[in-house]
Amino acid sequence: MGYNRPVGRFGLAALLAVLPALACARRAPTIMKLTSPAFQNGGTIPKKYTCDGQDESPPLDWSGLPEGAKSLALIMDDPDAPMGVWVHWVLYDIAPQPASFAEGHCRGTSGRSWGVESFSSQAWRGPCPPPGKPHRYIFHLYALSAPTGLPSGATKAEVLRAIAGKTLAQAELAGLYGR
Repeated sequence: MGYNRPVGRFGLAALLAVLPALACARRAPTIMKLTSPAFQNGGTIPKKYTCDGQDESPPLDWSGLPEGAKSLALIMDDPDAPMGVWVHWVLYDIAPQPASFAEGHCRGTSGRSWGVESFSSQAWRGPCPPPGKPHRYIFHLYALSAPTGLPSGATKAEVLRAIAGKTLAQAELAGLYGR
C-alpha cells in the first residue's frame, strides 16, 4: 500500500531533474535536406544542366541546417563513371544563408571557395556520361561547425579531410542523366 505515499523530498528532486531531459527528448531532430526545383531526388536532370545543354548549375535549396552550422561544403560526383568516381563540382566555405543557389549560380565567386574537379578546373561541369545506361549524379551537402580553412583550389579529397570532425549534418540529392 505504499503506492499512495506522497513523493518525498529526494523523489521530487529527482523528478524535477529529469523533466528538462524528457522535454528535449520529445523534440523531433532537424533533418537537413537538399532539393532542386529542377528535378526530384532520383529523377532525371534536365538537359540544360548538362554538357548537352547550356551546362549551367541547377538551382539548389537546402533546409534544416543544424544549430551551429557556420559553413557548408558541396560536392557533386558521378559514381558510375567508367574510370571510377568522377568529380563534377567542389565548393566549400559556403555561407549557410541564403539557403539556396539560383540556376547558373556557379558563375559568381562570392561567399565560397572553388575546388578542383576531375576536369582539373575550378568550375561547374555538368553531367556528360558516355552513351549507354544513365549515370547517377550525387550532390553531397555538408553542414560544418567552422569553415575549412582551405585555400581556393582544393580537391574533393582535401575538402573531405578538412571537414572531418567539423561535419554536423549531411544531405544528398541524386539525379540521373543518360545519353
